[in-house]
Amino acid sequence: MALRPHALLPRQYDHQKVLATTVDAWSRALWLICPDAELVPSSHGRPHPRPPIRPYDALLVISDGGTVQEQTLHDVTLRVTHLDALPNGRFILQGYGAAGEQNAQIYGRDGRRRRGFVMGRAIEFMMGDRRHHIWSAYFDEGVYVDPISAAGLVRWDSGGNCQWRYSAPEGVEYIDTVYAFNVDDGVAWAGYYPTFPLLEARTNGHVRLRKTPVVAPAGMAVHGEEIIMLGGNRQRDLLHRCRMTDHEALLIEEARLTFPNGAPLKQYARPVGRGRHLYLRGSSPRQWYVMGI
Repeated sequence: MALRPHALLPRQYDHQKVLATTVDAWSRALWLICPDAELVPSSHGRPHPRPPIRPYDALLVISDGGTVQEQTLHDVTLRVTHLDALPNGRFILQGYGAAGEQNAQIYGRDGRRRRGFVMGRAIEFMMGDRRHHIWSAYFDEGVYVDPISAAGLVRWDSGGNCQWRYSAPEGVEYIDTVYAFNVDDGVAWAGYYPTFPLLEARTNGHVRLRKTPVVAPAGMAVHGEEIIMLGGNRQRDLLHRCRMTDHEALLIEEARLTFPNGAPLKQYARPVGRGRHLYLRGSSPRQWYVMGI
């Protein structure tokens, strides 16, 4: 099975200055750019861009079905690692700031900051939906030391007020690190270490856990009773198509996922799951690809 091209950052934007990128709940590709960013070496791999001074104005590039728009976000103080769109033309940024600074900040339609709040430490995923919900999922460096991150999965309203925190049922391991995540309107799906159950958490309070045949998936797409999990079982390019019952996900078939030109899918950044679609990119932040159920 081959990915399909989804969105490409136009060449006039220097890809080395992309601070963060995602695909939002409206299937738009977002890139946050700081024109004056400097590349800083990283012990974890590729150098990352960092604004030389703060606050700074960041350029948000939005690709919607091939139509590209720009939006300036003014006086950004964070070194941004995650971004997403919210209803009513708003955006949320999350990242690293000064000591004691609120690490999640909401910007209005005019590009001005409206509100900030503390989202916790060690955020693996931050995603919003079209119904004014924001979900934050965490990894171990926050789960064990930060009271907000300790739940492993938290839901906020689009004003930054905490609405819900995950609590594992009796006899079930708590979240250490969320490996795979998918957000649709009113529901989030997560696969987490150490036991990798499939967690379904709905905004109406319904929570369900299912057993799955996949250990350590990297991404997932969900539609109705069907779920496709990418990676896991030490094979990053393997797709596992499953049918969900009340208590487990049953494997139906497996296939290899490739880039559109047939090249093997061995290295890719953290996937973005949006309901029935899974969005991926390679080492470059310029190009997004998509597969779906």
